[in-house]
Amino acid sequence: MHVHVADHPLISHKLTLLRDKTTDSPTFRRLADELVTLLAYEATRDVRVVPVEVTTPVAQTHGVRLSEPRPLVVPILRAGLGMLEGMQRLIPTAEVGFLGMVRNEETLHPVTYAERLPDDLTGRQCYVLDPMLATGGSLSAAMHFLIQRGADHIVAITLLAAPEGIARLEADLASVEVPVTLVTAGLDEKLNELGYIVPGLGDAGDRLYGVAD
Repeated sequence: MHVHVADHPLISHKLTLLRDKTTDSPTFRRLADELVTLLAYEATRDVRVVPVEVTTPVAQTHGVRLSEPRPLVVPILRAGLGMLEGMQRLIPTAEVGFLGMVRNEETLHPVTYAERLPDDLTGRQCYVLDPMLATGGSLSAAMHFLIQRGADHIVAITLLAAPEGIARLEADLASVEVPVTLVTAGLDEKLNELGYIVPGLGDAGDRLYGVAD
């Protein structure tokens, strides 16, 4: 697995604002959207294209376009939805699937409660969206889910990652031949006893959408 921590002043600036506990939900959603678009430029460096010829107003020339099948973007519900629009802004023709996973706060293990994905992902590049790579359980389970259906290239995009989560992914994917890349805006210090990233930015889902009583 390849890990890429994006190094850009704008990414660092927006991540700092996301961390601030005084940032309200509307501002948090806007910043997350902008940050994902910046991360998506890094994440799509190896997106598959095919050569084409195009006629400009002046002459004919060579170019490229996205190959078929189109990339599949998979936000992990619910927090991953807050990253979807930023990704679609960069690849508007990508298809979108959904994977609903929640972490059991007692065991810290992921539980899948919903999925809307093609049955056959053979030959598909998949981009998984999940704001926080904490314990790594949810993201690992999502990747194995996609690989089992035939995905042959996976890129995960996160706002933050913890060393424990990266170690979990590397261990879980050690025997997998499918190339996997993690693109994140920041690699934080550790997880606390509750499984939250430190210093982190809190619960991304709650900060995106508020807490429903």
